[in-house]
Amino acid sequence: MKVAVVGATGMVGEVMLQVLAERNFPVTELIPVASEKSVGKEIEFKGTKYKVVGMQTAVDMKADIALFSAGGETSLEWAPKFAAAGTTVIDNSSAWRMDATKKLIVPEINASELTKDDKIIANPNCSTIQMVLVLNPLHKKYKIKRVIVSTYQSITGTGVKAVQQLENEYAGKQGEMAYKYQIHRNAIPQCDSFEENGYTKEEMKLVRESQKIMGDKTIAVTATAVRVPIVGGHSEAVNIEFENDFNVSEIREILHHTDGVVVQDNNETYTYPMPLYAQGKDEVFVGRIRRDESQPNSLNMWIVADNLRKGAATNTIQIAEYLVANKLV
Repeated sequence: MKVAVVGATGMVGEVMLQVLAERNFPVTELIPVASEKSVGKEIEFKGTKYKVVGMQTAVDMKADIALFSAGGETSLEWAPKFAAAGTTVIDNSSAWRMDATKKLIVPEINASELTKDDKIIANPNCSTIQMVLVLNPLHKKYKIKRVIVSTYQSITGTGVKAVQQLENEYAGKQGEMAYKYQIHRNAIPQCDSFEENGYTKEEMKLVRESQKIMGDKTIAVTATAVRVPIVGGHSEAVNIEFENDFNVSEIREILHHTDGVVVQDNNETYTYPMPLYAQGKDEVFVGRIRRDESQPNSLNMWIVADNLRKGAATNTIQIAEYLVANKLV
């Protein structure tokens, strides 16, 4: 299996390489791809060194699969060129997610939609992935009417520049700013740019992508996304209103048997999900599961996941694993 990693020198790209190695994905030849300024640099993968190549060179090398994490503009320009060369692209940007002709995939939920004809496959937004993985089995059982979600998002979702900003602020140094404000000892109620309706792009991704992945446009979603000064992952406070009533113990039981989800929910032992413990793990963690006593058929919960792994790299590679296992590449 000839695999290209586009954006191999970036934060998500590096995690992709790590996850490919950890999961023993059948890579026979690695093609690390990055911008022109990185061409010629060496990347080490499973004890072998590979030289970083440019985009056109990578297209010409005709990889079986290309894992993209290089930003939306790059994906819009280059994913079709890779696809035209016969490469199946799994794209981690927002470029193709809401394209009606492209599948938006969380493998545990809707990988069965994929066919050999899908040459560009979209990987959802990190905050969406962790939420829908928990919501989907509950929607099947009780039918979700409305979701209210507030996210507390790691600076790693912005990238290396944001991590450097926080480190500089910890040390009291001046440096390049990834955000308009300091992030140290702060919470910034803006993730991504604002849309005309007053919501940020990140907030609207939670709305649109959740409906598409779960295949139900009747699910009403409203979101507030906040950037917080942590590194380990994204956290979400989620309030769900169902059409049908539920038993809280049954909710826990359903989630306990959901692939990719770990229930951490014991008040007596102060057990609940935290990004400190989610970092470096592939599962989505859920806890603080309790009935909303202010509203019928409603539930509160707290969901945490490492945004660079299940929220990005791991989900991308799980899609690739499904393609290989089902001989779709």
